[in-house]
Amino acid sequence: MQIKLIAIGKTDDKNLQALIADYTKRLGFYIKFDFEVIPDLKKVKNLSETQQKDKEGELILSKTQASDVLILLDENGKQMDSVAFSGYLQKHMNSGIKTLIFVIGGPYGFSDEVYSRANGKLGLSKMTFSHQMVRLFFIEQLYRGFTILRNEPYHHR
Repeated sequence: MQIKLIAIGKTDDKNLQALIADYTKRLGFYIKFDFEVIPDLKKVKNLSETQQKDKEGELILSKTQASDVLILLDENGKQMDSVAFSGYLQKHMNSGIKTLIFVIGGPYGFSDEVYSRANGKLGLSKMTFSHQMVRLFFIEQLYRGFTILRNEPYHHR
């Protein structure tokens, strides 16, 4: 199985970029992982929130195939602790799917089309985080999930 994370907009913060790169490299030991950034839309001030979500949605959906399992990182999604998340990952790996895609949307969330296509929603916290921080937190949780599955000590440090 391959895991892919898709996010809207780049991260300018060099410290976050370095941490994301570090955890992405670590994840490579456990699974094929790809982090894809869809560039921010241009000329958005003339677009409504719905139009912006629709355009971003088209770009997100263009990165998926019908056989992919698509999970949205959404504030209203199911929340779980790290151990439960590792079980969630294991369940998907056992299901025989080829690609599991997680998506971090743009500033206004997801279009109706993306919600319709999604196979599920996950919430990281009831707190609000910047989209740049969510990337790091999620990739770290993926890494933590795999260390839990392998019974490695990282989770209890």
